[in-house]
Amino acid sequence: MKKRRGQIYDNEFIQFIYAQRKYKPLHQRGKSSRRKGKGAMEIPADEANPAFDLGRGWKVRPCIQISSGETYEIAHIEGPAMIKSMWMTCFPEASRWLLLRIYWDGEEAPSVEAPLGDFFCSGWNTPTFVASLPINVNPAGGYNCYFPMPFRKSARITVENVSRDEQTLFYQINYDLTQVDNRAAYFHAQFRRTNPVTYKQPCILADDIIGKGQYVGTYLAWQVNNNYWWGEGEIKFYMDGDQEYPTICGTGTEDYFGGAWNFEDPKGTYKQFTNLYAGLCQVLNPQGALKANQRFGMYRFHVCDPIYFEKDLKITIQALGWRNGFKRFLPLRDDISSVVYWYQAEPHNPYQPMPDRDFLENI
Repeated sequence: MKKRRGQIYDNEFIQFIYAQRKYKPLHQRGKSSRRKGKGAMEIPADEANPAFDLGRGWKVRPCIQISSGETYEIAHIEGPAMIKSMWMTCFPEASRWLLLRIYWDGEEAPSVEAPLGDFFCSGWNTPTFVASLPINVNPAGGYNCYFPMPFRKSARITVENVSRDEQTLFYQINYDLTQVDNRAAYFHAQFRRTNPVTYKQPCILADDIIGKGQYVGTYLAWQVNNNYWWGEGEIKFYMDGDQEYPTICGTGTEDYFGGAWNFEDPKGTYKQFTNLYAGLCQVLNPQGALKANQRFGMYRFHVCDPIYFEKDLKITIQALGWRNGFKRFLPLRDDISSVVYWYQAEPHNPYQPMPDRDFLENI
């Protein structure tokens, strides 16, 4: 296949993880100091600290506290380098209130911007299980990301607490100090919420991706506001100047996410599943008092089948169900939150503003 500069191609998404061997490994929590052999040196000076009697070298501060309204810089790494993995966890109810942002090479507008839970395919403030190649969520709320994230000058990672309360965050950022291939593009992720979807209009997952790159994944947190089946809608990819009609059109929501026939197995029951590239990772049924709607979490990662674009990319999905009698489609007005993942050459187009705290809330 013809190679293009500034992108990672085909199965090189996987190969790239193993191709860079000329590096000095450095595993770091928090800000990078590049000081070999200088970790775990904090002294437990407070008598209330569980490690007070043990002294330096023991577990002193495994997490941070982020005040309401505070933005905390959890990493500042000098390049060239590549982030190989990220692990984080917080209390489940805080996963929509903590906003993850990543900035490459001194840029002002973040290339990654999403609530922590949604970025890790966990959009409903409820623990789930995800066993995909690039994103893992393990018991009981361990968020893991394995997307390779190369950069040339610097990487800055922040977490903003938009809740009214102080929040706790545990995290680990693992990266290699290494030369970066001149074909390597920058990782991006963008969050959106449409609540409700406009009647007879598609839900826009992204419409502001400008530049050359490749699309590598979709996560949806979908609340259904009607009875009957809700997943007849098509996902569409408009690229490189497409206007009214897309270049790629799906056949149905569950089809795109790797399932079939309403995700029913056995009949009348949604079958939750998770695998390397696609999954219905969350099915929340309204059981008991004060629970109103069914909620779903779905992901699809284009690891083996990335979608290439040269100039621009727009992604939409239809919220489409059935009218009574199952003979005519019903455009739905559901609640859909999304995270889209892609690589592209910088600079990127700034994203639309993140919704405010009240609109983010998903009780």
